[in-house]
Amino acid sequence: RAHTHAQRVRPGLHQLLDALDAQPALILGRRTDVLAANAMACALFTDFPRMPARERNYARWILLSDDARELFADWEEQARNAVASLRLEVGRTPDDPDVRALVEDLRESSDHFRDWWTEHHVHQRTFGAKRLRHPLVGDLTVQYETLTLPGDSDQALYVYTSEPQSPSREALSLLASWTAGATVAGHR
Repeated sequence: RAHTHAQRVRPGLHQLLDALDAQPALILGRRTDVLAANAMACALFTDFPRMPARERNYARWILLSDDARELFADWEEQARNAVASLRLEVGRTPDDPDVRALVEDLRESSDHFRDWWTEHHVHQRTFGAKRLRHPLVGDLTVQYETLTLPGDSDQALYVYTSEPQSPSREALSLLASWTAGATVAGHR
């Protein structure tokens, strides 16, 4: 079945993102579209809500953004996982014209995507770690957990944490102090 309607995040989920003010959190929808991000996620990764709607996509960002390539110490692993997650989405919604358009655009724009897409790997991101070289707080590792939303199975909440009393936790705490009270543009 094709999905052509725009996805919306419930107000309660926006409130949840705001409440997670010390933890980066994102809500991804179909096609790895970034539907919402809290201030910490914007500070840690990129300001997704300020991107044009068409570009507000995790796979597109990690594959095509020079900033993403510099941010992820393990960029190739993370980018390959994004491609494999997108392949999972294609398998779930093969008739979705938007996902087909995204795949075609990435094929034209990224040699890496073109090569990795032909490998046919499928990956569901349920948990894992990302190693970052953040321009403001330095090297850190964050772990993530993915929570599928029972009221909307096409949306998933990604929450990023770090080990207690670690340099990564200190880096996240520093980042949180800089974003304290920040609101995300276009959040609602």
